[in-house]
Amino acid sequence: MASLDTGDVKASSLINDISDISFTKIFIIIVSVWFLIFVSRKVLPVLAKHGPSRLRLYFLAAVPFIRLCLLAASVLMIIPIIFNITLQNFLVIAGAVSVAIGFAFKDLASSLIAGVVAIFERTYRPGDWVRIGDDYGEVQQVGLRAITLRTADDDIITIAHDRIWSNNIGNSNDGQQTLMCVANFYLDAAHDASTMRGVLHDIALTSAYLDYARPVLVILEEAPWGSHYKLKAYPFDMRDQFEFVSDLVVRAKPAIREAGGREVQVPAIGQVSGGGNELALEGR
Repeated sequence: MASLDTGDVKASSLINDISDISFTKIFIIIVSVWFLIFVSRKVLPVLAKHGPSRLRLYFLAAVPFIRLCLLAASVLMIIPIIFNITLQNFLVIAGAVSVAIGFAFKDLASSLIAGVVAIFERTYRPGDWVRIGDDYGEVQQVGLRAITLRTADDDIITIAHDRIWSNNIGNSNDGQQTLMCVANFYLDAAHDASTMRGVLHDIALTSAYLDYARPVLVILEEAPWGSHYKLKAYPFDMRDQFEFVSDLVVRAKPAIREAGGREVQVPAIGQVSGGGNELALEGR
């Protein structure tokens, strides 16, 4: 009985006496944190939209980081109010919580941990254009459990953070203000390759969307069916990437014909080597 009583005392001492718990403080902390998170989610995107373009991604990336810090601070402030924190009690609580999470919320815990890793490693940030599996779009929000992407078709896709454990994450701009776009052209081999490269290069240089501070490349690959040209360039604003590629394609088609080239249909387009944003941007 004595040992049982001692165990009861230890168990009860984990939680402070109900009269010592200040529910008013807890309420104030929760409301304050909620208000600060709400303000950061409203104010920072506005600053990103109307502020200097070079700071846009920094403002957007600060939203999930600030939310994580505020939530962590609120938990650290509330725990001592409710629990009697000692080293022994901390180990008991941590062990119980880890077991409960491991059995009941394995997938949720995996996503939460992956979310913290993604925020600190900056795997993706609001404003980045990323590819996860078959989904490609702009990161709209980085939550603690998942991110939301807005695709080129204006669809909103929610993807859990735990995908980073098993999937490659393609980040097209990685916090930069622009990204590489690729326009693909498939031509019959009977043409002057040097002339064609110059024509495509000029097409990019005369685009209204081009970022002139970045290089323009025309890559040629020979294949059994003909010649595969990749026109690689950077738009001034990455949000114009699809309009940029469309502009390149529309103006290049007549220029290719005038230069003596003839476009061909490739039977197995999936076998054509590619990289970067080709699949997302090709022909759009």
